[in-house]
Amino acid sequence: MALLGDLYASSDEEAPELNEGKTTTATPVVAAPDVSLDVWSHSFRAFNLYTNSMQDPMRLQMTLAKPTDTALSYNVRYDDLARPAQGPMNPYKIAQGNALKRKNALTGDAQEAAFSAQTFAVQHRTYQSLGYTKDPSVNGAYVGDLVKAQQFEGKDIVQMRPSKEESAAFRRKRQKKGDASDVDGFLGPWARYTNDQAYEDDAALGEDELASDEEYIDEAIVPARSTAVTKLASAYQHELNDTETTEFLGASRYDFQGRTYLSVPRDTDIDLTKEPGTQKNYIPKKLIHTWDSGKKAINALRFFPGSGHLLLSASADTKVRLFDVYHDRSILRTYMGHSKSVTDTTFDTTGARLLTGSYDRYIKLWDTETGACVSRFQTSTKAVPNVIRFCPSSDEIIIGTSDKKLVQFDVRSGEMTQEYDHHLGPVNTITFCDQGKRFISTSDDRSLRVWENSIPVPIKYISEPHMFALTNAAPHPNGKSVAFQSGDNQIVVYASVEKFRQNRKKSFRGHNNAGYAIDVDISPDGQFVTSGDSAGYLCVWDWRTSKLYHKILADDGPVTRVAWHPQESSKVVTAGLTGQIKYWD
Repeated sequence: MALLGDLYASSDEEAPELNEGKTTTATPVVAAPDVSLDVWSHSFRAFNLYTNSMQDPMRLQMTLAKPTDTALSYNVRYDDLARPAQGPMNPYKIAQGNALKRKNALTGDAQEAAFSAQTFAVQHRTYQSLGYTKDPSVNGAYVGDLVKAQQFEGKDIVQMRPSKEESAAFRRKRQKKGDASDVDGFLGPWARYTNDQAYEDDAALGEDELASDEEYIDEAIVPARSTAVTKLASAYQHELNDTETTEFLGASRYDFQGRTYLSVPRDTDIDLTKEPGTQKNYIPKKLIHTWDSGKKAINALRFFPGSGHLLLSASADTKVRLFDVYHDRSILRTYMGHSKSVTDTTFDTTGARLLTGSYDRYIKLWDTETGACVSRFQTSTKAVPNVIRFCPSSDEIIIGTSDKKLVQFDVRSGEMTQEYDHHLGPVNTITFCDQGKRFISTSDDRSLRVWENSIPVPIKYISEPHMFALTNAAPHPNGKSVAFQSGDNQIVVYASVEKFRQNRKKSFRGHNNAGYAIDVDISPDGQFVTSGDSAGYLCVWDWRTSKLYHKILADDGPVTRVAWHPQESSKVVTAGLTGQIKYWD
């Protein structure tokens, strides 16, 4: 019974006599000064001696029950049960019951407020410009720089905008721009305001130093009277585009049998005349050669059709170069005729002619062997040609331009034969299928369209909300699928026959292409898919399983151009923004 305390003993036991002459020393314990437990030692009868520093350790231990207990093992006094709760209140606890409020935010309970997007944008711009904004929780209050808020009377940027009358009065103070045909009297954007003119007059009279944006004019030097410049005197762009030159840099144009460098060589270790894709391909592993093509970016790489013994490159330094892949691997010929960066280049089916497009808005047809410019083309709107392709079964070319159109020309007459204008953004790719009877085009409008050749109405239109812009394309050797480089760091596959649906089971991931129009290519036997990477890697996937097999660090910068050799088993050429073309095996 001693555990229950002195006042809870049985009635048949005699109560011990209090010895008021003796006092018991207690150890002062202040566990929580702001929270009073009010557990007193009952060894004292005088109420004026009850203090917080004299607690009974035994009773304190019984009062503080364990959190897991469901029943009390002692009799609790009514005063303890009726005492109000002490300590900080839980803001998430419901007044009735022990349940907690449900949080509507990760960090607590967020109070909803009606706030339009326009009001938020105005207050956000006001805070960025002036350093203060309105406090949404208190009417008439401001947060931020209160000094400026008082200076501008709490106005936002919309309220501080000058009225139409003030703007018109300010414009009337400016001098007249004058007539552009009058060279001496035309002021144009250099027309001064009245206050500026008065300031310059005062500075000249006071012999003060001119400001940093003013110009000192010596009155002793009389400017010469010049005549207006004619239009022909500034037509440098037209004259440069009409001048095409070429330079042969090889050792000899003919071999001992009188054959040109376009002839397929017979003295190599591999038969270059066989059908591409007849042998098994393997993953490249090492660098075997590097071509130096200047210091500008390479925009296109094309192997010679069928044999692959020549390599064509289009560079941002306005030049197109032809390289020898075998023998001494030197530069054979340079084609010069564009005044700006070359966007794309391609061979025809025989390799006897090549086509180039540039940011100077010209498309030029060249003779591959002699380097002569056969003809030049330009669209009716003079748009930049993004992609150019020869039609496989005719003497026509199709050009995808920056003004959302595809334009078809006849290279024999130089006339435009058809125009496809259904895209809503610059055209990125043109891929022929079904033996050249149809072609697929993609655009920055995140759509894919299928066309019948020479018919300006698409027969298939694909545009999904989850689609990204398809920047490059590579047809599969089986002729049934086309791989597209998508802007969301993956390569997607669409069928090129019948319904032209996306093959959702084939998606090649593991590389980064965001921000760059990176090439994608498929090995001649259709086993591997290759692509560049913005971090400088050459990525190789398996076509059947979509598994990323290998990544090679191919360049210090982004690798944007990739091409498989049509005859070799494991040779790939890559290029990027550094101007170097690397040959891998």
